Amino acid sequence: MKITLKNQGGLTKTPKLGFSWTTFFFGFIPALIRGDLKWAIIMFILAAVAGTFTLGFGAWIPGIIFSFVYNKIYIKDLIEKGYQPANEETRNALAQNGIISSSSVAS
Repeated sequence: MKITLKNQGGLTKTPKLGFSWTTFFFGFIPALIRGDLKWAIIMFILAAVAGTFTLGFGAWIPGIIFSFVYNKIYIKDLIEKGYQPANEETRNALAQNGIISSSSVAS
């Protein structure tokens, strides 16, 4: 499900909520394309470390793990940067997934 987040300047972003297929297939590259340099570097370093200790075979393990959590991390970072749910449907979806508190849905 795609959600819509909007900042005070009117800029909107529509990230996907849930499993990240792009991270699953391409590792840290989607984070790099989104401009999320911090998490791109973290994913790259973890893949490099896992690959080093397993002669390259374990480099895909961090990618699988981040596939389940990266979209949630990215949305939380956007909210910390001042983005807000653009509509009630997005607000409810974020509350159901534990990204924002359900008390902020009522406001």
